[in-house]
Amino acid sequence: MTQEIIVVEGKDDAGAVKRACPAEVIITSGLGLTEKTLERIRTVQRRCGVIILTDPDYPGEKIRRIIDEAVPGCRHAYIYQQNKGKIGVEYASPEEIRAALAAAHLSVKTAPDRFTMEDLYAGGLAGSDNSGQRRRLAGKILGLGETNAKQFLKRLNAYNISREEFEQALAGSEE
Repeated sequence: MTQEIIVVEGKDDAGAVKRACPAEVIITSGLGLTEKTLERIRTVQRRCGVIILTDPDYPGEKIRRIIDEAVPGCRHAYIYQQNKGKIGVEYASPEEIRAALAAAHLSVKTAPDRFTMEDLYAGGLAGSDNSGQRRRLAGKILGLGETNAKQFLKRLNAYNISREEFEQALAGSEE
C-alpha cells in the first residue's frame, strides 16, 4: 500500500498496522522515544518517507510534535474510530488504518497562513453549539484528526489545505 515507513507508539499499534497493510513500521516505545530512534526515523525519511500514526491522546500528540520538529517532511495520519470505548491505533480496524494512511498530510512549516479563526466561525466550525461535531466531520474529510478549533486552524495551515478542499469539507460536514 505504501512505500513509506509508518511510525507508531507501541508493539500493539505495529501489529494493527501490519494487519491493515504490508508496511514497515518503526516503534517509538511511547514517550520513551530516544535519539537513536529519531536518527533511524531521519534516515528512513531521507530514503523512502515517513508517516506518523500515533494515538489521538496527549502522549500521541506529544510524540508527533517531537518527531515533526526533529524530522522535517514527515506526513501525518490520524485515526477516526467509530467505537467510543477504547481509542488508539491498536483498536482501529484495518479499514480505519488504511483510510488514515491514504489521507496522510505533509506538514509544511513555510506555508503562509491561508486560514484564520474567522474562516472557522463563518463555516460553523467554531463558536456554535454543533461546532465540535462539524469540526470532527470536516477533520475526517480532510484527514486532520479530532481537535479543538485552535488546533484545527493550525493543522489547516500547517498541512497546506487548499481553499477548495476546505469548502468541500465544510459542505460534507453539513450532512
